[in-house]
Amino acid sequence: MNTEVEVNPYELLDIKVESTEQEIRTAYRKRSLKVHPDRNPNNADAARKFHELNQAYELLLDPLRRLALDAKLRLKQARADRFKSYDNKRKHMVEELEARERDFKKARAASQNEEIQRWHEAEGIKEQGRRIREEKERELRQREEEKRRAAQEAQEDELAAPELHSLDTTIRLKYSLKSHPELTTPDSIAKLMESFGSIDIASIVLILKPPKKAENKPVKFGKAVVPFKQIGDAFAAVCASGKPERGLKNIEVNWAEGKEPPILVWLKKMGKLGTPPPPTSPKPSSTTTAEHTGPQTQFTKNASSFSSFPSTFPDVLPSSKAPDVQSAGIDYESLTLMRLRQAERERLEREIREQEAED
Repeated sequence: MNTEVEVNPYELLDIKVESTEQEIRTAYRKRSLKVHPDRNPNNADAARKFHELNQAYELLLDPLRRLALDAKLRLKQARADRFKSYDNKRKHMVEELEARERDFKKARAASQNEEIQRWHEAEGIKEQGRRIREEKERELRQREEEKRRAAQEAQEDELAAPELHSLDTTIRLKYSLKSHPELTTPDSIAKLMESFGSIDIASIVLILKPPKKAENKPVKFGKAVVPFKQIGDAFAAVCASGKPERGLKNIEVNWAEGKEPPILVWLKKMGKLGTPPPPTSPKPSSTTTAEHTGPQTQFTKNASSFSSFPSTFPDVLPSSKAPDVQSAGIDYESLTLMRLRQAERERLEREIREQEAED
């Protein structure tokens, strides 16, 4: 029990300030018998009162603590005596000053609490800003990584060679029968074009029909679809379109689909293909030129005069070898490829007939 007590120990033991130690002991024994919990089992406050009585007894038996208590009681009594002598005005002023002091302390404590709260709010805003900044930086890095990957994939796609399709080795001829009356059979077409390379003679499509508007008149123009076995040979034939030195005077040679195959566009873009110079000494070759033996597309000896065409295709290109329909024992894959090419020929024939009808 400290000196900051609400109950006066002297009053609790019912003794005077001048009481001796023996008087304190005697008063404690008498008082403890009255408030002991064993004698007051039905009193809920008996234990609390007995505890306060013990604390007061211990305090008064301690000389130092009793001196401190006596000094406090004297100070309290002196203050009470002073207040009694004050007039009402001075007493009101003192109470007002004390109230102001208490209010000032409360305001200072509230200000400190507000400052601490503002600091916590500022720290929370900083943490939130840091998280937002990290999220933005992470998103920015992710977008940059996606752009980098997209650019890398685009570059890889740009560098990757396109696939070689069946019509990439097929050309279309258009000529006047007045200038070339001998070109009336697939064999004559094959004989004309065999100087450029090996041809799939069985797949040649020849159309010699008058326009629908004048069916009774003689045929003036001939059209033919010629499939080569190598794209380099087809490229050489297209580049020689209309050139008399190659026997193609007044003969228009174009790609079957009306545009360059994607593989040639890619080769030009990569700087591996340019405009071929005219041949110096063309030599006809047989239609039985050696066919492909591996994944790379080799050129015939007559196509070697086109020095701007690469000697080999990239390894990623599939073989464009046409099926040999005259050979015995065609396997399933060759038969399927032959049927696909037959369908393509029929489609090209329909397109040519439609163009003739429009003409």
